[in-house]
Amino acid sequence: MLDRDGYRPNVAIVIANGRNQVFWGKRIREHSWQFPQGGINTGETPEAAMYRELREEVGLLPQHVRVLGRTRDWLRYDVPQHWIKREWRGSYRGQKQIWYLLRLTGRDTDVSLRATDHPEFDAWRWHDYWIPLENVIEFKREVYRRALVELERFLHARPQTRRERLFGVQPTAEMPPGYAEPVDGG
Repeated sequence: MLDRDGYRPNVAIVIANGRNQVFWGKRIREHSWQFPQGGINTGETPEAAMYRELREEVGLLPQHVRVLGRTRDWLRYDVPQHWIKREWRGSYRGQKQIWYLLRLTGRDTDVSLRATDHPEFDAWRWHDYWIPLENVIEFKREVYRRALVELERFLHARPQTRRERLFGVQPTAEMPPGYAEPVDGG
């Protein structure tokens, strides 16, 4: 399903642990790392799609996470023409995404990359919140930058542990310079 401008509706999911590190998944049979993401089906809300993709790609259920926030608007990126299937050329431009920031309330052992017959990732790790943008495929970098800048404020909305309530929430690492301005004129 494409919108009238040629963008496929999609959700992207940033899962943060108690140390404000984020889930970083390695695409199956590739050496590229990314956040979980996936298309929104016809008639499906972005939130329902987020929970479906969370289960399909990471094996987590709603009881394993808490929604901290989401982007206010759609974030769009164009896919280079040579990446687009021939039959979609001329109508498909890229993806428009609503990004969600979730707090893992379950355990690391709740993550299951083999929750479905068609896994997306073959490895995962926790990574600092400010992932290096150069590790993101070039045409998605500006969307990643904008999403992480917008969502970061939700990490510190409420203390999560007794220690944080007593001593305050540990700030994430300072925003790297690459996040301060649009990537390549994006």
